[in-house]
Amino acid sequence: MKLVILGGGGFRTPYVWQALIRDQGSPRVTEVALYDVDEARLATITTILDQLADGFTDVPTLSTHTDLESALAGADFVFAAVRVGGVEQRCCDEHVALDHNVLGQETTGPGGIAYALRTLPVMLGVAETVRRVAPNAYFLNFTNPAGIITEALQSVLGDRALGICDTPSGLGRRVAGVLGYDHTRIQMDYVGLNHLGWMRRVLVDGVDVLPALLADDRLLNRMEEAQVFGAEWIRTLGVIPNEYLYYYYFNRDAVHRILESPQTRGDFLLETQGRFFADATAEPDLAAKLWTAAVDERGASYMAEAKGGVQGAPAAERERETDPAHLGYAGVALGVMTAISRDERRTMILNVRNRGTIAGLPDDAVVEVPAMVDANGVHPLTLDAQPDLHQLGLMQQVKAVERHAIQAVRTASAAEALQAFALHPLVDSVTVARDLLTGYLEADPDLARVLAAPTSAS
Repeated sequence: MKLVILGGGGFRTPYVWQALIRDQGSPRVTEVALYDVDEARLATITTILDQLADGFTDVPTLSTHTDLESALAGADFVFAAVRVGGVEQRCCDEHVALDHNVLGQETTGPGGIAYALRTLPVMLGVAETVRRVAPNAYFLNFTNPAGIITEALQSVLGDRALGICDTPSGLGRRVAGVLGYDHTRIQMDYVGLNHLGWMRRVLVDGVDVLPALLADDRLLNRMEEAQVFGAEWIRTLGVIPNEYLYYYYFNRDAVHRILESPQTRGDFLLETQGRFFADATAEPDLAAKLWTAAVDERGASYMAEAKGGVQGAPAAERERETDPAHLGYAGVALGVMTAISRDERRTMILNVRNRGTIAGLPDDAVVEVPAMVDANGVHPLTLDAQPDLHQLGLMQQVKAVERHAIQAVRTASAAEALQAFALHPLVDSVTVARDLLTGYLEADPDLARVLAAPTSAS
């Protein structure tokens, strides 16, 4: 089988490669094509992959491409982790919002909207090429904001496009670990949108073990989420929220902490990743070791502001992402590919078309819920209970924002973009929304062009 990785010169590619070279099932990925517009980064990442494969036998063949069509030819699966505008533009997304005392974050709030507006035209163009060149390929999207990008992709590719995120599965793995269960035995009742969801039940042999976790101070305080939300608030909710809900439940705290930090997340990544690529170019023989160190440094500061620390100086330890046992989203991607190609039926939390799963959201809205994956594709499972009013209301409002953003790109409409900013629950004034839109248009010429002329996907 052939896997194409879009954004192949990015930091995430070695994660996927580590999962692939350890997979000995059949059929398996035997060919990997890396596509990127940055040849230098492609060369560095290829060096890392070769070093990571040292000692392994029968590893997939590897090719690199700067031409999308040649990369996609013959693809069975496409994995997309594209950052349009690079980390530099991520910094801009954060700072424009923070300049107005509004959350500056990659996927949540106005920064996520700006990121989506900039990324959607590129990804819709990619989808059109996939439909023409590799119409039978499954498209696994990790490009952020994953939910909104996946929904737009589905308008071109249908159900063969799905979104993956490791946050829900990581939450389930942590719950299982704290309670002493094998994480492969648990069944998770999870509902939401990408980076906006709630773990409502955790079933082991049909028994919900979540109440026992919530009632035990010692066990609950071992959870990373207790550091983020506090055990009392988790008990008040009666569910475990996705960590990104910190930005909603503690919005003022989050904005204050980020403003008081010496660096935003984007600033930190721009510095550390730039240093890594420079060092790896200067010492290619050490590229894999340098990557491991850079990823560990990057992962340690993930959401540091939510845990009492700052970028570069986290207050809490975090699981090492470079540990091969910690597959993260690469494990989710591999799980989808193997379930489909080997017809090994499994349940996974994915971003898929709603199809009536959540009452109150459109059937074609992309939601993040448990889904059954097998040779017939990906199918959301029926929920045992619908979301409560608080959960549903927040999902509806954010979904409306996402759809205005998609429509803004499709119609080159600044008015639609303004609605996306103004209606977001973390933007508290239409006046602020106008200022945000103006700020992003001035800071990002590409975004100004997106909202000034129709796209090829219109």
